[in-house]
Amino acid sequence: MIQITKIFHFEMAHAIFGYEGACKNIHGHSYELHVSVAAASGNRDYIPAPGFVVDFSEIKKVVNTSVIKQFDHTLLLSKAFLAVNPAFSTQENLVIWPMEPTVENMLVYIMKTLSAGLPASLRLAALKLYETKNSYAEWTNDNIFNKQPAL
Repeated sequence: MIQITKIFHFEMAHAIFGYEGACKNIHGHSYELHVSVAAASGNRDYIPAPGFVVDFSEIKKVVNTSVIKQFDHTLLLSKAFLAVNPAFSTQENLVIWPMEPTVENMLVYIMKTLSAGLPASLRLAALKLYETKNSYAEWTNDNIFNKQPAL
C-alpha cells in the first residue's frame, strides 16, 4: 500500500482539567500534524497518469479547512475547566469541548473530522500529532480498506 503524508503546523493554547501537573494551567504549544492517506482500493499496480494517489494540494485544502482553521491560534478548553474558571469564557478565540483537550482527544477529533471530509477515493491511513518536538500521539488505521476508520 502506498500512502502519502502532508505535514501541517498550528499554534494553540489549552489547559487540562483534573490534571495535577503544570498542564492544568493554560499554556500553548506549536503543534505539528502529520496526515497520511492512501488510495481506497489498495491496488498494487502503477498509478495511471498523472501518477498520484492524490495531489498534495487537495490534502492541504481538506486539512486546512476542517482542522487547522478550527485550532490555529485558539484557546481550547473543556466545559469542566470553564465551570471552575468562568472568567475565561469571554475569550474571543475560545473553543469549548465536552472532553479534555489532550493530544489524544485532539487526534480522535481530527481522525473523525478528516475521515468524514476525505473524497471516497481516499482513506485516512495514519495521524501523528506532535505537542512538542519530542512528544506526540499517533493513530493508525488498522482497518484501512473499510469505510469506517478503526478507533
